[in-house]
Amino acid sequence: MTEFNPEKVSSRKGRIAIITGSNTGLGYETAKILAGTGMKVIMACRNMEKAESAKKMILKTHPGSDLEIMPVDLSRLASVRNFADMYMSAFDRVDLLINNAGIMIPPYSLTEDGFESQMGVNYFAHFLLTALLFDTIVKTPGSRIVALSSNAHKKGEIRFEDLNRRKDYNPLNAYRQSKVACLIFAKELDRRIRRAGLETLSVAAHPGLSITELVRHIPKWVMVIGKPLTAIVTHPPAKGAMPVVYAALSPDVKGGEYFGPQGYNEWKGEPGRVDSTSYANDKSIAARLWDISEKLTGVNFNVNSLAASLENTEA
Repeated sequence: MTEFNPEKVSSRKGRIAIITGSNTGLGYETAKILAGTGMKVIMACRNMEKAESAKKMILKTHPGSDLEIMPVDLSRLASVRNFADMYMSAFDRVDLLINNAGIMIPPYSLTEDGFESQMGVNYFAHFLLTALLFDTIVKTPGSRIVALSSNAHKKGEIRFEDLNRRKDYNPLNAYRQSKVACLIFAKELDRRIRRAGLETLSVAAHPGLSITELVRHIPKWVMVIGKPLTAIVTHPPAKGAMPVVYAALSPDVKGGEYFGPQGYNEWKGEPGRVDSTSYANDKSIAARLWDISEKLTGVNFNVNSLAASLENTEA
């Protein structure tokens, strides 16, 4: 693994990155770094007020950077479709799609489309968004898709018989399910891209342990008791974003790879390649998840047909 410093990355002016949930936490830190490379950064956010505030802060760090806010509510598939339509009517390329936004261990609720909230926001919305933008992504030379997973994926399993966790809801297990789903999707998408002979890279990353707004549903007493350990086992969001930035920008990244911190238990440290579970690499599970994701989101995400369409267009 070569040493990686995003400040030494050559100018990315003229390229476009879409980052969901870029108004806070890891998404904000990622947007700030990418803005510094000269890329146009599309801040795909639900809360416009927070997004405007985040944009102003990034502009203070990188005056003159190219930032644009576009609304999307990942708890509503209709909003994801509207975002994709709006984007494609304005732009003809996607160099980076970073599926960052997420929620963690909230009380049980269903999205507008009937999904358990974590599975809906963290996974299904990003599956749909990727599918809708895929044709534009693969037409963009050197494009990449980065999925945000988590160390929590290591104990994650897809409960296919009860995807929405209506029975015995455990918020942590539901979070684990959503994050292993994101990793499975990234790896399966890369396999399908390779088979289709396309050049786009599909990779995944996780931040390790970092205190962001994601922890807002953790009981306050837990945070108080655990505060003395925070400095030991966690790193700040700016460091937590580095595996994502590595996956997005490093020249030695290959499709299907997974990145995270290199320290003890992958809690914190410099970014590098990390392992995923045999479950996350199971091709039969991946195929089953892909099929049900198409059905539940109402999208036909046929990578081969999209590749053929692209080939015919170029011919």
